[in-house]
Amino acid sequence: MASLKVAMVLLICMAVMAAPITLAAISCGQVSSALAPCIKYLTSTAPLAPPCCAGVKSVAAAAQTPADKQAACNCMKSAAGQISNLNPDKAASLPGKCGVNIPYKISTSTNCATIKF
Repeated sequence: MASLKVAMVLLICMAVMAAPITLAAISCGQVSSALAPCIKYLTSTAPLAPPCCAGVKSVAAAAQTPADKQAACNCMKSAAGQISNLNPDKAASLPGKCGVNIPYKISTSTNCATIKF
């Protein structure tokens, strides 16, 4: 439980620091808040919860422009690197499990700048 709280604090701090430098309308704070219900699923054997998929769908709906999509990608990539015990396979498959199609994997190795939107 303590590691979950630490991960959330790191995500929020990261979002606050990154938000002013993006030109996109979507912020890392929005992405982090929307995907916070997914952390338990991504770091344990917990089942995929409906609030997680709702968050994935809300990020996809909010990221309409290429700049928004690239910002969301960068936010998810950065957040993935901050979560200890992250299961990379679960992270990569999360959008598909939630019925959302995005043109990249949620991964610390994704190059968001080269993605075709």
